[in-house]
Amino acid sequence: MCGIVAYVGNKEAYPLIIKGLKRLEYRGYDSSGVALMNENGLAIYKKKGKVAALEAELSTKDTQATIGMGHTRWATHGEPNDTNAHPHFSNDRRLAIIHNGIIENYSAIKQKLQQKGHTFRSETDSEVLIHFIEDIRTETGKPLEEVVRLALQEVVGAYAIVIMSDEHPGQLIAARKGSPLVIGIGQDEFFFASDATPIIEYTKDVVYLDDFEIAVVKNNELQILNLDNVQQVPYIQTLEMELETIEKGGYDHFMLKEIFEQPRSIADSMRGRLRADDAHLQLGGLRNYLDKLADSKRIVIVGCGTSWHAGLVAEYLFEELARINVEVEYASEFRYRNPVIKEKDIVIAISQSGETADTLAAIELAKSKGALIFGVCNVVGSSIARATDAGAYTHAGPEIGVASTKAFTAQVTVLTLMAIEAAQRKGTISEELYRQLLIELETIPAKVERVLQTAEKIKEIAFIFTYARNFIYLGRGLNFPVALEGALKLKEISYIHAEGYPAAEMKHGPIALIDEDMPVVFLATKDSSYEKIVSNIQEVKARKGRVIAIITEGDTLIPTMVDFVIEIPKTHEMLTPLVSVIPLQLLSYYIAVMRGRNVDQPRNLAKSVTVE
Repeated sequence: MCGIVAYVGNKEAYPLIIKGLKRLEYRGYDSSGVALMNENGLAIYKKKGKVAALEAELSTKDTQATIGMGHTRWATHGEPNDTNAHPHFSNDRRLAIIHNGIIENYSAIKQKLQQKGHTFRSETDSEVLIHFIEDIRTETGKPLEEVVRLALQEVVGAYAIVIMSDEHPGQLIAARKGSPLVIGIGQDEFFFASDATPIIEYTKDVVYLDDFEIAVVKNNELQILNLDNVQQVPYIQTLEMELETIEKGGYDHFMLKEIFEQPRSIADSMRGRLRADDAHLQLGGLRNYLDKLADSKRIVIVGCGTSWHAGLVAEYLFEELARINVEVEYASEFRYRNPVIKEKDIVIAISQSGETADTLAAIELAKSKGALIFGVCNVVGSSIARATDAGAYTHAGPEIGVASTKAFTAQVTVLTLMAIEAAQRKGTISEELYRQLLIELETIPAKVERVLQTAEKIKEIAFIFTYARNFIYLGRGLNFPVALEGALKLKEISYIHAEGYPAAEMKHGPIALIDEDMPVVFLATKDSSYEKIVSNIQEVKARKGRVIAIITEGDTLIPTMVDFVIEIPKTHEMLTPLVSVIPLQLLSYYIAVMRGRNVDQPRNLAKSVTVE
């Protein structure tokens, strides 16, 4: 959950590293640091707080170097402070490390090293790892890359690491297990990073390290070995990402930019897969598995956070359209149970980053039981994309804001296509409904655009509710997962306590919370549950709750009953979540901004949860 950047080449390293850390700050922003090596030796500088604090600290320092590495931290071991920030020195201060992940057996290793006289300056597991590497080098006298390999055979846990040594001014050593690491290959230069965002400005040629691989750059050459010391052939890929996709583009925040990108990201997630005019629908990544999907008796969907909510939408879609039994599981719980998974089951793993540790562990568990694994993720070359049997990319483009917005609608788009394709192949929907859904899907980007045009009205409503300390979100059917997602967005970025419920569950407990100070957001579109939702609204209003209703354009009844309405275009019930979630995203964004929150980097959160 931390950000790693490293460089060796013929350019000044520090400016590249600082710029890269700023682009990776969504992965962690408790503290940051850099290690630079020049004729004066190996130096480390680190600072609690945002990367800007580190940059200010180094404004008067000598940062000239053509090799270096940097790290922006999301704390796991040890509180955020200057000492616990990365990089970390070895005991003799000849080696330095940056690390993303958790070394689970660090305590036992630390005790042994302390008995040998090692002194630790921080509370981190990462410092223990570099001391351990130093100790093995002292004991064996072997080359550093061999020492790193031996050390990694002994550690338990997850890691993406980069190591520098003052004895080897042009050498970087990196390795990964369970945490992402990508290598950029330029002209006589190499870049290392947690993802491609720091690299894209300089090169589009990259190598994604696999688990248990070690990369060594020395003498201007890249060598990759596995932990068994077998040399691997680097597979060089070309990035499709463009630099402008990771810039704010005139918006105040990445989150707002990404909310407004959804007409394009939804369209991109359908492009090449859907043509309504000739009833064409095909997900190429699933082409060889569609019969198994259609014939499946049971689908298990695993995900975390927003991805879990997308999975709940998919549950309704697959059961309604394809008549397949679906269970949606938190990946973090699924992996620690002994779930009943059979060989004919299909597991769909959903993750924006494709690196979510709990979801990866759930995939491995399901694989061990013989299930067929599909992946739905956004990042090409990610761990989940490589670990699954088949799947589909969402094509949402980079999402920098920590609170997912366009990732949710892109995931729901792809899952909707999967459900429709399975239903059509299985014969559980009519040809008329099949064509109708394809036609309706093509209209969704334009409908989202129309909702975005109401942003100023939503901003006005948000201003009224900046006082709130609690919110309730209510929906039925496919809008229930949207209520959960709306509540999560508000919690994440405004720090207001919010809960989502099925609207009918209000009378089974939560209605006790309703009074004149409780804002209640209803997903009240005209669908098969409309009359029931109207009754639920009346129950809340009878207890003086303040109601914001998301309604279908042209509805004349609900506006007479509630305090505020936000209209969305009429949409087929199966596709409503793609449109009804948009005003909830905007509402949470504007409330958070008006409360002075850092919406792109909310406290205690990181974008890509690569640790348990």
